[in-house]
This record gives sequence, structure tokens and C-alpha cells, in this order.
Amino acid sequence: MRQRLTAEDRRKQLVGIGLQMLRTRPIHELSVDAVAEEAGISRTLLFHYFPSKRDFYVAVISAAGRRLLRVTAPDPSLPADEQLVQMLTAYAAFVHRRRASYISFVRGAAGGDVYVVEVYDETRAALTDRVLGLLGSPEASPAVRLRVHAWLAYVEDLFIEWSGLPPADRPGTAEDLVTHAVTTLHALLGL
Repeated sequence: MRQRLTAEDRRKQLVGIGLQMLRTRPIHELSVDAVAEEAGISRTLLFHYFPSKRDFYVAVISAAGRRLLRVTAPDPSLPADEQLVQMLTAYAAFVHRRRASYISFVRGAAGGDVYVVEVYDETRAALTDRVLGLLGSPEASPAVRLRVHAWLAYVEDLFIEWSGLPPADRPGTAEDLVTHAVTTLHALLGL
């Protein structure tokens, strides 16, 4: 006999299935019918937990943003410079493993999908705050905050493009990219 899930557990299950599917397809290609089928429920029941397709997409994209923040959270017992390297190493690995869905996330934001833009902006702001904290500048000036925010866009694009190259064509290793990212951050902040 199948165990009945609580409403919260069912929502988590459906978002989890959406996250799994997001690994191989962009959010706009995520089928609520396929999600419902995977969960063993009807499409109608899925809409009991999420009033609209948009609400479901927002829940999945939000979970993806939280996952990125969680997997890139450095060990707070390390010195700040090592935490920055650890965060960037995890970020590069995340983008590499989930390249297609990450590009979907970035392009969805660039394409103006309001729900994706909001989540993307919140995620980027949280990463900016994390980097500023590691730099010892949590209350940084608007100019410094802007530079770190822009630097993250550079790093993101660097990681996306590097991970899309055939391994033999990649200019260096992931560790080289991280070293480059740290160097460019310090150079940018020195301007």
C-alpha cells in the first residue's frame, strides 16, 4: 500500500523531480505532465499543490538557486582566502555538472522571464554578499559592491564557456580558472 504524503512532503517531492529534470532540459521545457507522471499523480493533483505552471516553475528555480548557494558555501573554519577558493571551486564544479540547466537559468534571466530574473538576482546578490564578507567588506561601498557583482558575472561566463569546451581544448584546469578568478577579483578591487 502506498503511503500518503503530507502536502509539504508532496511539494518537496514534486520540486525534487523538477530539479532532477532540470539537469537535462531548460526550465521552459519542463513538462508538468512528466513531473506528475514521475510522482505517480495526476496533472490536476499537481495543480492542487502549485496553483499554476508558473508557481511550479518558481518553486523549482528557487530550489535551484538555494542549491547553488548551499553547494558553494565554504567551510567557515577556513581562512577567508581559502574559503573564497573553496567557494569558486564548488561553483566551477556546479556549473560544469549542470551546465545545460545552469545556462537555462542564466538565459531565462537574460530573456526577461520575471520569475527567473527575481531568483537569479536574489542568488547573485547572495553570492555578492558572501564574497564581500570573505573580503572583510560586508558593508562595502556601492562602487565595490558593483565591482564584485560584475566580477561574478565574468566568473560565471568564464566557467560556463570553459565547461563547454572539449577537455583537450580547455585552456588549463578548473584549478587554473579558480586562480585566475581570484587574481582578477583582487585586480578589479585594486582599480
